[in-house]
Amino acid sequence: MNLKDLYINFFIEKGHKQIPSAPVVPENDNTVLFNTAGMQPLIPYLMGQAHPYGKRLCDYQKCIRTNDLDEVGDSYHHTFFEMLGNWSLGDYFKKEAITWSFEFLTKVLNIPVEKLAVTVFAGNEVAPMDLETKELWMNLGIKEERICATKEDNWWPNLELPGLCGPDSEMFYWRSEDPVPEKFDPEDSRWVEIWNDVFMQYNHNEDGTIVELPKKNVDTGMGVERTTAILEGKTDNYESSIWTPIIEIIEKVSNKKYQDNKKSMRIIADHLRTAVFISADPAIIRPSNVGQGYILRRLIRRAIRHAKNIGIDINSNWEQEIAIKILDMYSVYYKELVDNRNTVLEVLNNEKVKFNRTLEKGLKEFNKVTINNNDIDGITAFHLFDTYGFPIELTEELAKERNLKVDIDGFNKKFKEHQELSRTASAGQFKGGLGGHGEVETKYHTATHLLNAALKEVVNKDIHQKGSNITSERLRFDFNCDHKLTDEEKKKIEELVNNWINEGLEVTFKEMSKEEAIKSGAECMFIEKYPDIVTVYSIGNEQYGIVSKELCGGPHVNNTKELGVFKIKKEEASSAGVRRIKAILEEK
Repeated sequence: MNLKDLYINFFIEKGHKQIPSAPVVPENDNTVLFNTAGMQPLIPYLMGQAHPYGKRLCDYQKCIRTNDLDEVGDSYHHTFFEMLGNWSLGDYFKKEAITWSFEFLTKVLNIPVEKLAVTVFAGNEVAPMDLETKELWMNLGIKEERICATKEDNWWPNLELPGLCGPDSEMFYWRSEDPVPEKFDPEDSRWVEIWNDVFMQYNHNEDGTIVELPKKNVDTGMGVERTTAILEGKTDNYESSIWTPIIEIIEKVSNKKYQDNKKSMRIIADHLRTAVFISADPAIIRPSNVGQGYILRRLIRRAIRHAKNIGIDINSNWEQEIAIKILDMYSVYYKELVDNRNTVLEVLNNEKVKFNRTLEKGLKEFNKVTINNNDIDGITAFHLFDTYGFPIELTEELAKERNLKVDIDGFNKKFKEHQELSRTASAGQFKGGLGGHGEVETKYHTATHLLNAALKEVVNKDIHQKGSNITSERLRFDFNCDHKLTDEEKKKIEELVNNWINEGLEVTFKEMSKEEAIKSGAECMFIEKYPDIVTVYSIGNEQYGIVSKELCGGPHVNNTKELGVFKIKKEEASSAGVRRIKAILEEK
């Protein structure tokens, strides 16, 4: 049985309800471009909001992390990965979480206890050592020599951040043919982390003190790719059963062997798998030069460059064959891959055609800058890379044919500057955690519901939300529409939203089955991602009636009077048949 199925079945037997995986693009969360961890879609519930499925949850969540993009190509880095998780929302705590972790590892996965080790929080000036967790592990049969206490590595999210926090306990597996050492050293790379139990036990106050929470949470995470490789005895993740069907297609279309072309084949497999999931996402992400679209474009183009490196005819349908294999492998778990199969293949093909043209332009640019047989300085080499997608290896290869030199050190310097700029610019996008759900963001969240309702009334009753993004400074709302909004339409929308705000409409919510919600006329974006029991938010009063009714995870204000003054700042095209509004809320 598949690891995902084993995990879900185990925790259902322990009284958990399985929740569906959230989309890879988070809704109304400006802290990240993509969902980077299993807990991220559950932030409102970890902060106290009741979950319609109850207090014990489990799932497998699609995650994407791009901060290690340049590391992909080694044996274990991935941009897309699946995270297994189980949660207690103010229900069970350390004893049950640790006991079940141990039981799943040793009884279900049959990992010998001799090959396991754990870490616990060592304590500091703010919080005491987590002796309870240490004792629980020892009672289960983990020797004291196999328990290591650390400070920084065993506190979530980190020791400086205020808010929900607590100790965590990481589980390690001995991935080596060497004899298992008696004493556990987490710095020894042969010990591989496979699972983490986080105990949200405290609230970290702004003044640096911490207080015990009356309702404590458990959040756990286990990576599917890494654990599968471990269970199959592979030190190279890409040799596990998750990757071999994809690698075999790459070997076929390139007529090369994986063992001789590991780096390029890993990059092609990883990047195309991630591109498949991004382009299938309900958020309708398409290759572009900003945000998630930029990441999608970069992934596809990097895969194309490496396909060229290993001799694949990049004008053939090679990427379609690989994508079809990925779609076939994952469609049983993710419905959007079935629904958007043709879209995925179209996105990959279109971007391939565009990039092939770009490569031709790059060759012309290369010929232009070397027309006088000039050596290539670092700035020019980086310009070829950044603007035309020329890998430095290709620039070197072409230069060598003309007996020209390339300033590699200069290129590397510019490349590092570019990386630093990217990291700085995206620091907020990748920080994750419990941010992005403050008072201002909550107001904007409610304002999107009013905007959606106003668009239906002013423009067309068949308008639906196609995507949204909220920051502390503005809301962005995408919707289906066949024309640019007129000034009169925009004015009417503003006036209607502000009328509803000024009327002080009450915001209420009710839990019901998904079928009941749909029958009641509730608006729903991406119906398949919602569980069977949902939360429906309504905005209205006796005078106006219900002006908005939507399935939503929240959070929202209690009354529209809290919102201030609504102003549309910009209305523009987002993609074919989709328009985008950017709006702000100002204080009265």
